[in-house]
Amino acid sequence: MSRHPTSGSEADHLWQMLVGLVWETRGEWRRQVSEVTGLPFSRVRVLRRLIDAPVTLKQLADMTSSDAPATTVAVNDLEDRGLVQRQPHPDNRRAKLVSLTPAGRKLIELMHRTVRDDAPAAVQQLSDTDLAHLRRILEKIQRHEP
Repeated sequence: MSRHPTSGSEADHLWQMLVGLVWETRGEWRRQVSEVTGLPFSRVRVLRRLIDAPVTLKQLADMTSSDAPATTVAVNDLEDRGLVQRQPHPDNRRAKLVSLTPAGRKLIELMHRTVRDDAPAAVQQLSDTDLAHLRRILEKIQRHEP
């Protein structure tokens, strides 16, 4: 995990440390997710965004930080696999809503049942007091997110 001590505020440095920790520990989890689902991780990212409710292609592109053509390719692929479906938007005739099919929902449920997403050892080894402080800080940050 690299640090950049010559630029930015203390908050920036702490943020970079957090992002680095998460970034460095997600590779194995992503590999397992792809193995279990049989899908590239980019497709799983799309499916996971549809768990709560159908969204438009534009919303899906924004949620996955993808451009519209890449999102369309991903949705086409997932639709061909029977994991998502497009439906007319009830209020906008030019838009389509993308939603999970029962098969798509089952695949996400399988992923959640099969692939463990445990905290890294360094986090698991924190004391109860440190974990309580970390929870308090993260909840405070979450309350300020839009």
